[in-house]
Amino acid sequence: MSELRLYVVTNETDSERVLACMESLFEDDGFAIATMEVDEKKDIWEASVYLDFEDEEFVAARFRELLAESFGHLEITREVVPDLDWIAKSLEGLQPVRAGRFLVHGSHDRDKVKSGDIAIEIDAGQAFGTGHHGTTAGCLEMIEWVLRQRGAVKAGPGRGAIRNALDLGTGSGVLAIAAARMATIPVLATDIDPVATRVARENIRRNRASANVTAVTAAGFHSTEFGAHGPFDLIIANILARPLMRMAPQLESNLAGNGLVILSGILASQRWKVLAAYNGAGLKHVRTLWRNGWVTILLSR
Repeated sequence: MSELRLYVVTNETDSERVLACMESLFEDDGFAIATMEVDEKKDIWEASVYLDFEDEEFVAARFRELLAESFGHLEITREVVPDLDWIAKSLEGLQPVRAGRFLVHGSHDRDKVKSGDIAIEIDAGQAFGTGHHGTTAGCLEMIEWVLRQRGAVKAGPGRGAIRNALDLGTGSGVLAIAAARMATIPVLATDIDPVATRVARENIRRNRASANVTAVTAAGFHSTEFGAHGPFDLIIANILARPLMRMAPQLESNLAGNGLVILSGILASQRWKVLAAYNGAGLKHVRTLWRNGWVTILLSR
C-alpha cells in the first residue's frame, strides 16, 4: 500500500531545526520523520514526515502551523510514496552469502544450510541488507568476531560482556537478527523508513528472533526508544560516511561505559575522516575489515 510524504526543501541547518520541531509534534502519534540530503554542493536538504492517507488533513494542518510560527518562508510539498518492490526485482537469483558462521540465504536455499551455521533467512525485499553488499557482509564478520571475544557467556558478568545492542539503520534487520541469534541478547533495531521497519519485523519473526529484537521507526537519535533500551554495549551502524560522522557525539552518548561500535557503509577513501570524527568523540580504533572497496570499522571507548 502506498504512503504519503509531506516535506519542505531547505538547507542543512534549517532542516535540522524543522526536524527538532516535528519531533515534538509528531513522534508521540507514531509518524516517522526524517531529514535527507538532496544536493551536497548546493546545500539542499529535505525534512519529511511520513503518514497514511487518512491522516493527511490532521498532519498537514499541524505542519502548516509549525511552519507559520518559525519557518514562514518554507512551503509544504506532497508526494505519494509508491509501494514498489524494486529491490526484489534487482536481487532475483542471488546465491547464499557466507560471512564467518553466518549464512544469509533466501527461502529457496534452505537446503544450503550446514551444521554449525547460524542461518538467517532474508528474501529479496524492500529494505537494504541481504548480505551480498560488502558493508553488510563486513558487519556480519565483525559481529561474529566481537561476540566471540565479548559475548555475555564468554566474558562473564562484570568483564565487559555484550549484554545488549543497537542496530541503527536496520534495513532488512539482518544485523540485528545476527547479533540476537549468536548471543541471545536484547537488540533494538531502528530505521527512519517505516517500510524498512515493517520488513525488518517480518524478517525478525521469520528468523525466530522476536523475543530478543525490537524494531521501531526512529530518525537518528530523535526518539525516546534509545533511552528506554540503552545505553548499549554494542552499537552497529551500517549507514553512510557523512551521516555517521555527524552523529558521532550522539552515538557516543548512547554507548555504555565499556561499549563497542561497529560502523560501515564507508568507502575505503572515507575511512580516515570517519575515524577522525569518532576519535574526536572519544572513541578509539580497534580494527578494520576491508571488502570490495568498503570498510567496516570497530571502535571502543
